[in-house]
Amino acid sequence: MKTFIYDEFGPEDTAMMQALYSRSAASVEEHAEKVKKSGSGKFMERFYVGYGHASIADCGSTTIFVEGVSMLVAKALQDWPLYSGQETSSRYIDFANQEIVDPLGTAESKAIIKNWLDFYVNSREPLIVYLKKRYPRRPVEDEAVYDKAITSRSFDVLRAFLPAGATTQLSWHTNLRQAADKLALLKYYPLEEVKTVAKNIHDKLKEKYPSSFSHKEYEEQEKYRQSTVENYTFYKTNICNPNFVYSTTINPTVLTQYQDVLSRRPTKTNLPHFLTELGTISFEFLLDFGSFRDIQRHRHGVCRMPLVTTSCGFNDWYLNQLPDDLRLQAFDLIKKQSVAIETLPTTVEIKQYYVAMGFNVSCKVTYGLPATVYTVELRSCKLVHP
Repeated sequence: MKTFIYDEFGPEDTAMMQALYSRSAASVEEHAEKVKKSGSGKFMERFYVGYGHASIADCGSTTIFVEGVSMLVAKALQDWPLYSGQETSSRYIDFANQEIVDPLGTAESKAIIKNWLDFYVNSREPLIVYLKKRYPRRPVEDEAVYDKAITSRSFDVLRAFLPAGATTQLSWHTNLRQAADKLALLKYYPLEEVKTVAKNIHDKLKEKYPSSFSHKEYEEQEKYRQSTVENYTFYKTNICNPNFVYSTTINPTVLTQYQDVLSRRPTKTNLPHFLTELGTISFEFLLDFGSFRDIQRHRHGVCRMPLVTTSCGFNDWYLNQLPDDLRLQAFDLIKKQSVAIETLPTTVEIKQYYVAMGFNVSCKVTYGLPATVYTVELRSCKLVHP
C-alpha cells in the first residue's frame, strides 16, 4: 500500500493526475512526472471540454475572492448546493464605513441609504449603554470578553437596519466544473451587478485556466438557461403567511425501521446519509433577510432565494432589543422608508438594494432527514443568532 499527497500542483494538473488513473494502472508518481513534462492544458481541453468528461473538472479546485459587492451578490454566489466559502460577518464587523451599492443613483435612492446608515451609526452607543444595563456583567465574567460580547450583540441588532445593498466580501472555493456550471447560470441573473461579477470571475478563470473554460455555447441551451434563471431565481409569493408550515413525504412506518439509529444518536452527531432516501421535509416560514443569510449556509437540500421586499413587515426581534426611545425612532424610520422604497420608479428586483435586512421575507427550504436534524440542532443553539 502507498499513500501520496500532492498539493503543490495547480487545479488542472491535479485533475489530470487523477483522470490518468482511468487510463493507466501506473502509479501517480509516473502521472506526476508526465504532468511536469507535458502540462495539463491540452489534456483538459481535449477530455474535459472536448469529450464532455465533466467529472475530470471535479478533481481540480480553485479559490475565488470577491470584494466590494452587495449582500445580494453574495447570496447569489452562495445559492448553490456545493458552495464552499466564507463571508464577512455582520455580527462582528462594523459596517458603518462600508460602501452601499446604489444602482439608481438618484436623490431619492441616496436619501433612503443615508437614513438607514444614520440610524445604524447613531444608535450604536446608546444601544451599548442599554445592553449593559439589560445584561450586567457578572463578577465571574472577564471584562474584555464581556465588552466584546456586548459589542457583537449591538452589531447583531443593528444589522437589521443595513440595506441589502451594503457591500461585503466573500470567498468561493470550488472545483472547475462547478465554477463553469454556476457561472453559466449567473450570466442571466435578474440583477446587473450579479451578471457583471459573474463575467468578471469567468474572464479571470478563463485567463488563468484557458483550457478548462473554453466551452462552446449552444443556442438552445442558452435560451433554456436564460428563461429558467430570469423566471425562477426568486421565490416569489404574494402571501406573507405568519404561520410556520411543515410537510413531509417521509412515511412514519418506514421510519420506525431505523428507531435504533435515531434513539442511540448522541446530540450533534450526524445521522447516516442513507436516511435521506426516506423522503424530504419542507418548511415555509417568515424570517428576516439577515437571518435568512444564516439559514442559506446549510446547502444539503433546496433553499429558495426569497425576493427581499417590505411587504411582510419588519422582524419584531430586532425592535424588542432596542430601548424605548430608539424603538420609537425605528418605528418611524421603517414606516417612512417603506413608503420611499415602494415609490421608487424601478423593478422589484432593484428595490431589494434599498430594503433593510431586518424585513421579513418568505422562505422555503426542503431537506432530507439528516440535513433537517443537523440544521435544527445547530441553528437552535445559543451560540448563533436568536
